[in-house]
Amino acid sequence: MKRPRTLGELKASGWPLERLSRSVRDEARDNLAAKLRTGEPLFPGVYGYEETVVPALVRAVLARQHFILLGLRGQAKTRILRSLVRLLDPELPALDTPLRDNPLKPVSPEGRRLLAEAGDDAPLVWLAPEDRYVEKLATPDVTVADLIGELDPIKAARRGEGLGDLEAVHYGLIPRANRGVFAVNELPDLPARVQVALFNVLEEGDVQVRGFPLRLPLDVWLVFSANPEDYTARGRIVTPLKDRIDAEIRTHYPRSLAAGMRITRAEARLPEGVRIPDFVARAVERVAFLARRDPRVDPASGVSQRLAIALLEQVAAGAEARALTHGEAPLARPRDVYGGLPAITGKLELEYEGELVGAEALARELIARAFAEEWGERPGLEAVAAWFEEEVSLELPDAAEAAWARVREVAPLAELAAPHASSAAEGVAWAEFALEALVGRGALTRAEAGYRVAPPPEAADGRETLPP
Repeated sequence: MKRPRTLGELKASGWPLERLSRSVRDEARDNLAAKLRTGEPLFPGVYGYEETVVPALVRAVLARQHFILLGLRGQAKTRILRSLVRLLDPELPALDTPLRDNPLKPVSPEGRRLLAEAGDDAPLVWLAPEDRYVEKLATPDVTVADLIGELDPIKAARRGEGLGDLEAVHYGLIPRANRGVFAVNELPDLPARVQVALFNVLEEGDVQVRGFPLRLPLDVWLVFSANPEDYTARGRIVTPLKDRIDAEIRTHYPRSLAAGMRITRAEARLPEGVRIPDFVARAVERVAFLARRDPRVDPASGVSQRLAIALLEQVAAGAEARALTHGEAPLARPRDVYGGLPAITGKLELEYEGELVGAEALARELIARAFAEEWGERPGLEAVAAWFEEEVSLELPDAAEAAWARVREVAPLAELAAPHASSAAEGVAWAEFALEALVGRGALTRAEAGYRVAPPPEAADGRETLPP
């Protein structure tokens, strides 16, 4: 069906004009209700929130509420906010004005003038859901004019009506989000005077442009995101603004390894053809889980899910590089996780004790502990550990065939890996898994010269060392 191009054509087309009487939050509510009835996914690509965040979002939308997402970095807050466009109509007619006025009830001076002059011949534009979403990252330099608007003297001069001309106002982001969603990321970073400017939008649904007798009864759905520490402890959101936000929804990191792996697999950009054994992928995810529990990592900063995503990408890239170098099938091994240290160290905010250890040393420790935790109660490590008690070391070459030949020289290790060795690369990967589990348990150390028996807990100079 051809879209109507004027208001008159819209009225004659049979398009349901009653939709124009709904607010954007009524529209989102109706569309959400339809999705709930049909069982359609509400927030595709957002995992691990099915029993927690999503029900809270559903209640907020059905209640037609402005809301804020509180959570640490890497908890999909921005993705959730951007996915709200899925709750908007596929298309919506509007007057061709800066505020995308409702054709039947314009709120801007431009819209009212256009309707008075053109009547049913007033031209229309059609808005897609993405056109109705406006996002602003809050920074200390944001001004009231950025969000609300101010007089444009050049525009006033061109119109020749003087400084009292209401159409000489340059509208800010919020008015331009009329009939849509306006999202503010990191709300506490807005200066207090700018936060105060949001009061009327939240409470009265309108804005007043400084120095003008202009009130705009806007139809805007306001949503925000913030860090819990900024929101509650530092007092960086003015109290009246907090009071006007209808719902506070807490996000969180994945609460199960399976949920974390689902997110990581969905987000990681992996080279085609690279195989990552399940125990390697699970160990990658465990690194993030262990870091979040480690007292040497700052809990207020959190450990983003991007750590696991970037680390898995590094692991796959390491396997691909080895395959290209040695002409073998690309299969990830535990050593590739160590090759991904740059994906870990830059994402850890350390406490004082962590600074003493160092980001790289702590990251190596987390990797070893992750493999030990992943090994769990599987048998066979005692015999491998006993082989090293003769103060021998074992170095595995990079190439799979050469490394597998070396593994077969260590009888208990070869016996442990053989059931999983449908190829040399798979056998070596499993052997490294066992060795890394022993490193994580403190039985072996891992160095450039290979694996060897770990020294006593006391360092040679008598200083106390942190346990693994």
